[in-house]
Amino acid sequence: MEFYQFARNTVKNVLFPIHRVNVIGAENFPKEGGVLLCSNHISNLDPPVVGIASPRSMHFMAKEELFNVPVLKGILPKINAFPVKRGFSDRQALRTALNLLRSGQVVGLFPEGHRSKDGKLGEGFSGAGFFALRGGDAVVLPCAVLGPYKRFRPITVVFGKPIDMTQYRERRAKAEEVTEVIMSRIQAILDEHQNKNN
Repeated sequence: MEFYQFARNTVKNVLFPIHRVNVIGAENFPKEGGVLLCSNHISNLDPPVVGIASPRSMHFMAKEELFNVPVLKGILPKINAFPVKRGFSDRQALRTALNLLRSGQVVGLFPEGHRSKDGKLGEGFSGAGFFALRGGDAVVLPCAVLGPYKRFRPITVVFGKPIDMTQYRERRAKAEEVTEVIMSRIQAILDEHQNKNN
């Protein structure tokens, strides 16, 4: 945890002079308990920016290839990243994420699975709904990152209100349906705050 905070402060000191990160809705972030944070994905900088904006330490999936890079393979586990193979068929990664959620940790997820080339929100993989349904009592927190990432231009991170998963869990909804609900909430946040910025 000490290294995580050190890394977080270091990244913050590097990014803040270049991008002024504005945080909206921090009061919506649960202070305790499992949280599945689902965000849009517009840049490789999204994980550190969302991590800095989060009031709690966060775990992220990172593509397995990064853990084979000499410098990164020793650092990534220390900053709460864990490996995942392409897609959501990696059972070990699934178990890791579910165990984190059920034990009261925060897991950050980008349901699109890749960066958006045009900045628009794409379709979400069903893995988001799977984690939301199977993550115990974990809260699902929609999040939106509003760019663009340009030097000395502000980046805004918006934490929306938690999505109540009770009804979906009780009637055993399909992961695809829940993913659509999550993506619609992210889109609603984007629409609201993009309109405010125009």
